[in-house]
Amino acid sequence: MIEAKNISKKFGDKDILKNVSGVFKTGQTNLIIGASGTGKSVLLKCIVGLELPDVGSVFYDDRDFTTSDTETIKEIRQEIGMLFQSAALFDSKTVEENVMFPLKMLTKQSKEEMLERVNFCLQRVGLENVNKLMPSQLSGGMQKRVGIARAIVLNPKYLFCDEPNSGLDPLTSIKIDGLIKEITQEFNITTVVVTHDMNSVLEIGTNIIFLYKGEKIWEGNKKDIIHSGSEKLDEFVFASKMIRDLKTKL
Repeated sequence: MIEAKNISKKFGDKDILKNVSGVFKTGQTNLIIGASGTGKSVLLKCIVGLELPDVGSVFYDDRDFTTSDTETIKEIRQEIGMLFQSAALFDSKTVEENVMFPLKMLTKQSKEEMLERVNFCLQRVGLENVNKLMPSQLSGGMQKRVGIARAIVLNPKYLFCDEPNSGLDPLTSIKIDGLIKEITQEFNITTVVVTHDMNSVLEIGTNIIFLYKGEKIWEGNKKDIIHSGSEKLDEFVFASKMIRDLKTKL
């Protein structure tokens, strides 16, 4: 479990986050949603330590990440997996080398042990016999799956996904959502997903935080979101005709 407590962040004179709190539960797909510029990515960066909040704390299973000693912070970081918006694969490395990279950097495993783990993770995301291919030889969806394999190769307790469906077609997006949900439940990971994709919200939104102009104004699950009663959330949720039509059927 991850808990963010009273997180506030400014850049210059501009308030980006205003007293945001939330609990991200283990074994669930926890979503941070909102329109562009609402502070979603900044909140994610504060949680993973890429930005230091001006006010507030972040706890990883009762360990205060914002004030802990260097050794504890290092320990927590080694328990984190990241899937970046662009997959962020090394263009000059093969698929196998990309997935193996965290193992080479952070473990003392033998080459055989690392390769066994790489193959397991690639198989788990539905990619076999692609070890020697370069990222440029893969589709966008396959690159995202390689990114997921790399994110879970260290068997993380916490998985962060920043706009995982960015640039993907709707069918591939559904597959990526399903894979993230499956892995979260199978390995009992605390997963946090930043997204503005309402299809993802309705598919995998077990626990959802909605940000508006840097403030958390709603929290709930995908079943409640259609009838939230929040005007600002309704504007976000029912922005497309397809979703408005769905509302009339529920």
